[in-house]
This record gives sequence, C-alpha cells and structure tokens, in this order.
Amino acid sequence: MAREQLKNLTEPMYYTLLALTSPRHGYEIMQTVEVTTKGRVRIGAGTLYTLLSRFEKEKIICRVSDDGRRKTYSLTEKGRELLENEFNRLQLLVEDGNSFLRGDLHG
Repeated sequence: MAREQLKNLTEPMYYTLLALTSPRHGYEIMQTVEVTTKGRVRIGAGTLYTLLSRFEKEKIICRVSDDGRRKTYSLTEKGRELLENEFNRLQLLVEDGNSFLRGDLHG
C-alpha cells in the first residue's frame, strides 16, 4: 500500500531519503539537502518533520538514536528500495527527454 502511495516522490521526499543513506538528524538532513542541491531545494522544519513522521510510520526510515533533543534516522531496506526505484524512474525520464531534445524522436 505504501509503495503505491509513494510511487512518485516529491523533491523534498526524494532528497530527504537521499540524505538518509547515512544516519542523520533533522537539521543535518536540511543542511545536506541544501548543500547537495546548491540551494535549489530547501526543506523547512515543518515539512521535514511531517515527512520523517510519515516515513517512520510506513517503515521507510527508522530511528537509530534519540538523545532527547536529537533524533537520528536512517533508511530501512524498504526505504532504500523505494529510493532506488525512484532513482531509476527519474533516470528513465531523463533518457526519454534526451531522446526528444537531441532529435532522436519526434512528437
């Protein structure tokens, strides 16, 4: 069920999961996304914590530590699979776009 609901990820979802390929806490996730995208994608605290809650509930991520102030999360196997599926989907979109824009296909 979660797989269908999360078949196509939004940019904040995608970059949050990318950031969680290594264990990170919330502020680290926001910083990692901003640096990775050179400021193109910024995730606010409200959006991030909503995503983390949803991802944790759907067992896409898990909490690996909680010192009371900082909760650190990491991808689960299910989360890694979801991220890899989205990565592959995005690659296909780019390949299709290249075919049209480079003149290999005509609409």
